Parts: sequence; C-alpha cells; structure tokens
Amino acid sequence: MKITRYKKVQKYLKFYYNNYGFHQPYQVLIDGTFCFSAFKEHINIREQIAKYLNGSVKLLTTRCIIIETEKIAKKTHGALTILKQFGIHECGHKEPVSGSKCILSMISKKNDKHYILATQDRDLQEKMRLKAGVPLLYLHNKSPTLEKPSKASYTIAGSSLDANQFMFISQTQNETLQNIKKALGVEEKVEEQKVIIKKKKHKNPNPLSCKKKKKKPSEKKNEKKENSVIDGKVRKRKKPKPAPNIL
Repeated sequence: MKITRYKKVQKYLKFYYNNYGFHQPYQVLIDGTFCFSAFKEHINIREQIAKYLNGSVKLLTTRCIIIETEKIAKKTHGALTILKQFGIHECGHKEPVSGSKCILSMISKKNDKHYILATQDRDLQEKMRLKAGVPLLYLHNKSPTLEKPSKASYTIAGSSLDANQFMFISQTQNETLQNIKKALGVEEKVEEQKVIIKKKKHKNPNPLSCKKKKKKPSEKKNEKKENSVIDGKVRKRKKPKPAPNIL
C-alpha cells in the first residue's frame, strides 16, 4: 500500500476514534453488493480489509442480507459463499427485509455500535452520508477504500453541543478527575502573564549636536595667515619705519 493511501486511512480512522469512539477490533458490516464485487475482482476480503485498516477487524453481516442474496443465488452464488463466512449480528427482524433497510435499522441514528459499512450500493451510500459517524468502505480499482468523513460527520464533531454525546468522559467524571488532581497537588497551573518588554525605537540625533562649531578668534587669525600665501609666495608685512629724531 502506498504511503499517501496509508496516511489517509489512518487520518480518517483517527478522526472517528477521537470524535465517535471507534476502536479495534473494527466492526465492518458487509452487504451482498460488496461481496459480489469482491468475488468478481478475485479479492480476499478478510485479508485485504485487515491489511488496509492496519488493525484487527470483525467482518459481520445479517440474516436479512443473506436471505436477500440467496434469492438471486444464480447470479451471486460466489458472493453468497463469501457472505456466509462472516459473523451474523442479530437485526431483530422477524420477517426478512431488504438488505438496505436492514442496514439502516442496524446503524440507526447515532451508529452506537460503531459499524464501518462496506457496500457498493450507491443509493445506500448517499443515505449514509447524511448520518454522522458512519464510515463508508467500498472497492475501487480492486482495493478497499475508506471514504473521507461526510459533512454531517464533520459538523457534529465540530459543534460543542452535539459533540458531547460522543465524549469518552462525562462531565461528572471530569469533575471528579479534577478534584483528584487537586487532592494530589497535580492540578494544572495557570500560566503567568508574560511581561512584554518594548524595544527601544531608533531616535534621530539631537539637531543641536549637528550644528557646526563656532570658530575661535585664534583660528580666524591662522586662516588669514594661510590665505596670505598666494601662488607659493609669502607676503611680508612692511615694518613701520622709526620716526626720525628731531633735535
């Protein structure tokens, strides 16, 4: 089996396990149409389904399904032989009904017994997609295929009110569990609020620090001396002549 195909079936089974309480051994309810298709394609149902679901399985049928298959035994003699190998779950019908009606009564509204329905009947498949928590198994390209959970299954699993019907622990059991945790001192600690440290933003430099420094008087004199040098010649200042002595 390919890895992607294996991952898909495990993902779907995990969904039904978490939300609807499915567990091993998986109870697979099989009708005549599924057995007829398996006989036609030379598929060993017992081996292939257990291998595909990667777990222990119980393959089941009902008396109504067997009687319905017997009525058309000429065309489905091989399917009837396969069907009689499986365990029989009592459906409670005193007079036999059609296989689809029998399956609908077995699964009822909530599928409390956690049946995985294996059928090739498309009309029956459409009816089961409207019910929540009913995995559908069918044969595709000579191999068993578990259908993706229906919208009804996702809706019920996602809603908080309806999902409580499928919880493993009731509210009272949950309260007692919390009390035991408190008594043992292992109650869950509330996480302390973390102090968020704000990062300092990059500030612009002080505009006063960007001003040019004022030049000192001594610096101005030096500039005058430097400016007095033109074309490599130094201008000498004329010394004032001393005043003549007047007798």
